[in-house]
Amino acid sequence: MRAPLRTLTLSTALAAVLALVPLPAGRLAAQQITATPLAEAETQAPAALIADRIELTGTDQLIAEGAVEVLWQGNHLTAPRLVYDQSTDRLSIEGPMRLTEPGATGTIVIADQAELSRDLQDGVMTGARMVMARELQLAAAKIEREGGRITRFSQVVASSCTICEGDPRPLWEIRARKITHDAAKRQLTFEGAQLRTLGVPVLFVPRLSTPDPTVERMTGLLRPKFRSTSLLGTGLELPYFITLGESADLTLTPFVASSRTATLKARYRRAFSTGGIEVNTAYSRDDVLPDAARGYLFATGAFALPRDFTLGMELRLVKDPSYLDNYDITDEDRLWSGLTLERVRPDEWIRARGGNTHTIRAGESNSTQPMLAGDLRWIQIFHPRALGGELALDWQLDALRRASDDPLDGTDADSVADGRDRVRASLVADWRRNWVLPAGVLATTQAELAIDAVRVWQDASYDPETLRALPSVGVRLSWPWARAGMKSTQLIEPVAQLVWSRDSLAEVPNEDSLLVEFDEGNLFSFSRLPGSDARERGLRANLGLSWTLDASAGWSLGLVAGRVIRAEDLDQFSEGSGLSGLRSDWLITSHLNLANGLLLSNRALFDDDFALTRDELRFGYATGRYNLSLGYAWLQADPAEGRTEDTSELRLASGVQLAPGWRSTMETHYDFTAARASKAAVGLQYGNECVTLDVSLSRKYSSSTSVDPDTSFGLTVELAGLGGTTAANAARRVCRR
Repeated sequence: MRAPLRTLTLSTALAAVLALVPLPAGRLAAQQITATPLAEAETQAPAALIADRIELTGTDQLIAEGAVEVLWQGNHLTAPRLVYDQSTDRLSIEGPMRLTEPGATGTIVIADQAELSRDLQDGVMTGARMVMARELQLAAAKIEREGGRITRFSQVVASSCTICEGDPRPLWEIRARKITHDAAKRQLTFEGAQLRTLGVPVLFVPRLSTPDPTVERMTGLLRPKFRSTSLLGTGLELPYFITLGESADLTLTPFVASSRTATLKARYRRAFSTGGIEVNTAYSRDDVLPDAARGYLFATGAFALPRDFTLGMELRLVKDPSYLDNYDITDEDRLWSGLTLERVRPDEWIRARGGNTHTIRAGESNSTQPMLAGDLRWIQIFHPRALGGELALDWQLDALRRASDDPLDGTDADSVADGRDRVRASLVADWRRNWVLPAGVLATTQAELAIDAVRVWQDASYDPETLRALPSVGVRLSWPWARAGMKSTQLIEPVAQLVWSRDSLAEVPNEDSLLVEFDEGNLFSFSRLPGSDARERGLRANLGLSWTLDASAGWSLGLVAGRVIRAEDLDQFSEGSGLSGLRSDWLITSHLNLANGLLLSNRALFDDDFALTRDELRFGYATGRYNLSLGYAWLQADPAEGRTEDTSELRLASGVQLAPGWRSTMETHYDFTAARASKAAVGLQYGNECVTLDVSLSRKYSSSTSVDPDTSFGLTVELAGLGGTTAANAARRVCRR
């Protein structure tokens, strides 16, 4: 506890706070000194002094002793004794002294003694230690400060690790003959630097420049990554970051491996007042395709436009089908490039999208697939007073083109003309209104009219021009029952919906409704087909029952069951969709969410004989130490959706906090149908207050003719305080006395 302030040479009972202004000759009279509260000291005078004893000598010196504190424009100096000499305008400070500079991450200097200028910006400190941004520590025999900008350290040791008296060896340290810190450039320059790990020298660098810990972006090397793959060999990625002003930067990353692999990656980013762009590209020469240049180019951009519009741009180009997988860039096998214009308002949604898709999927041809496509959609919401309820108008324009001009299916045998092109314009008017009936029954009446105008080229299976209309009407009744208790609340809601649509509808090419998903989200939809080329028809009843339980203890349980019953089978859906026949499969979904972080959900489709059509299981568990994510999917074979055999696949990802700072991860994708893993990966991370280490090992298996199996090993090391940051779950060394 700090001792009470004492009156020694000054006749005041308060702490003496003295402005360090040039002193007149001789001793100041006691009545000339006024006590000033500490809260006001920083705002009133250029500098202020607090001490247990302050003495003005006849030699133009001010001597402060006992718990000395100096406040100067946010700087805070503490020391046992301070002498200010007016003739030299210097401060002589006896330590141990502590100087804290302004700012939330201000530099802290501790020294045995110092000779400083009155503004604390120039001078020499001996036996000094500096802490920058609360991360990097620099201990030096001598520190020289010049103009408040340049600080020179002699015979210095730098580290961001905690150093204990009993074991002074940090996990890593840099010993240097000299270090210069430029506060204006926020840069550290090491001369004669030696990197040591646990006291053992591992690297010598004659000269090294690095940003100080306060820097967020500066031209220079980023942390390297060691990488070894069975396809590309063993090598090192060494990124070099280049700032291009305040709003742009460029990162160049060469990768040279032990094989003949040589790659140069580049990333360019640019921010504008209304948006930004990012370009990623690479050029490679390797042993995978020895006689070919390989590479890719990805670019994205997003901009805010007037009248609430946003513009998105995307470019995806690759030289050969296996490049993206070989270099672990993305798992995408269809690359879309184009423009998107969009506006979202409470009563309106507009989206225009156009571009080209390039497939690198095995068995697909860019000439016979509808790769060039564009669409425009405009949804308006109205609330007509005469009818009540809500009216939605959905305007659509959709066009697609194949590169081939062949009007027959002569290349890929997929039952689609190789050169078929199509344009469709549609309008869907949907009106619905809700009613509350006696006994709490909720009723919804709905009417819809869909009109399509379709033009087809180069496919004799369809009329060149088609104009069609499909009216639909429906009514939905639900009767929610609620029960509230002390420990839980339950809600049971039976729902019945009757929908009529015309049985017949002119057939047009189906390009956007090939993959059908039957779930609780569309159980009561007018159409369960995802697009507009095909529309659900006929008289049908959608029946369902939902039950939820919310417990006051923080857990919940839910169940939804339902199916679709049709008056006539119009052969609109495939067997694998679960919607075929007079009666659809039973849809059963359930979820369990516990307060301890466990989540379990399942969705199943099965027929009256309990034969499964689809089943999707998801499990998740997350706590402070463990996290586990598991997904399993089983799908019945369905040639109409491109599945010639049953699909059974497991995806598992987990992470375990092994100890403070240590964390392991694991991921696998297993194909039960093929009886093999498609991907497996393990990782180990360690992080403490001064270093982050990340080790990864992965294996990709592939049966594709364009992609070979590959095993990859990666290693990255990041030093906090030298361009790196401390990990969020980092362990911290505790010194024991």
